[in-house]
Amino acid sequence: MRTLYSYFRSSAAYRVRIALALKGLDFTLVPVHLLKHGGEQHSADYLRLNPEGLVPTLTEDQATLTQSLAIIEYLDEVHGTRALLPEDPLARARVRSLALQIACDIHPLNNLRVLRWFAHEMQVDKPVRDTWYRHWIEVGFNAFEASLQAPETGACCHGDIPGLADCCLIPQVYNARRYDMDLSRWPTIERISAHCDTLPAFQAARPEAQPDAE
Repeated sequence: MRTLYSYFRSSAAYRVRIALALKGLDFTLVPVHLLKHGGEQHSADYLRLNPEGLVPTLTEDQATLTQSLAIIEYLDEVHGTRALLPEDPLARARVRSLALQIACDIHPLNNLRVLRWFAHEMQVDKPVRDTWYRHWIEVGFNAFEASLQAPETGACCHGDIPGLADCCLIPQVYNARRYDMDLSRWPTIERISAHCDTLPAFQAARPEAQPDAE
């Protein structure tokens, strides 16, 4: 029994949905609305499951896992079909580095709880918040685009088969588009995103395809 606690627009949950689809793993999705009722992630029941009060959470058999990259690597190690990380140590390090550029350097600055804190505690107007959001995507994508200028980059971030780095990149591209950012400034990112958008696993994981989509 595998259950994913997810919010349709959460970048971190989106990463895990892509990974599950790429590996062909069935799961039950339990929506956790991050805005309604004060945020369902703050409920006592959910906090017993995930004390961080974040999504995603994955339960499998008797295990409870949190943090998207830890979940994805666990799935990759335990379920041997369709590896998301290459076997070569240097290649694995490159893929992890690309994934962490998104998950650690861009996403934390722009996630929902940061934006809500700006709005409610600091009284920062939406245009200023949007400028903040776009700035950190721009900084991050400039670095990511440069990192992709390597012979290891193929149709995907590393080679021609999507893996961990693509699981992280595509949700961040989705966010950039939500904020009307021109991806042509980053042609390799745009090309990889266009390719991934054609793949069934990425289509199934899209926010609009989720049962809790609004």
